Amino acid sequence: MILRMGLLTRRPDLTQAAFRTHWREVHGPLAADLPGLLAYHQNPVVDAAQRGIDHARGAWTFDGISQLWFADVAAMRAAIASGRYDAVAADSPGFVADTRVVAAEQHVVVPLPADPGPCIKRMSILTRLPGMSAEDFSREWREVHGPLVRRFPHLLGYTQNHVVLRESAPGTAATHAALPIDGVVEMWFRDLDGLGAAFASEAGVAAMAHAQRFIAEITTFLVEPHVVR
Repeated sequence: MILRMGLLTRRPDLTQAAFRTHWREVHGPLAADLPGLLAYHQNPVVDAAQRGIDHARGAWTFDGISQLWFADVAAMRAAIASGRYDAVAADSPGFVADTRVVAAEQHVVVPLPADPGPCIKRMSILTRLPGMSAEDFSREWREVHGPLVRRFPHLLGYTQNHVVLRESAPGTAATHAALPIDGVVEMWFRDLDGLGAAFASEAGVAAMAHAQRFIAEITTFLVEPHVVR
């Protein structure tokens, strides 16, 4: 399975409320109609503070992160090449000023319960250290860092999204230099107190010390997920 994520920046003349309304009520149904789409979530950003961690932050500023699941890269590309994507592309300028795209392979470390109850979700953009290969980054994140994070108290769910493809705009391939994103983290906690306690714990301190060995930048966002499909 492949996960396509759109990193969206709203039009400067739109309020956040107007951006979210258009995304959910107009754009969402168009994207949900793509052929081969298995699931579709919208994640509007509600907070961009670097909560719980003391790590270099990147310059990324997004208003929302979309998540579209397909069976594989071929199915994803077929959907973007389909006639039904034309309506999606035509609508985007109505509420989005810029869209970057990454496609990733998911690695679920701590599965989120089917019914987790009230909780918060944090998504983080990761950039690997200069000189480190994509393979070494992915191996370090999966094999060493993942087990450290699994020990966090108050952690409801944790998923690693290992980036395998990049687009500077939908359908336009980008190099790592042009779009230096190597991973996208998804973490769920009951509330902000739980998030803070998790990173302040012994396991949290150990994980963030290890992060210095393979991550150059961590850019965190709190989001309010909306399941479209």
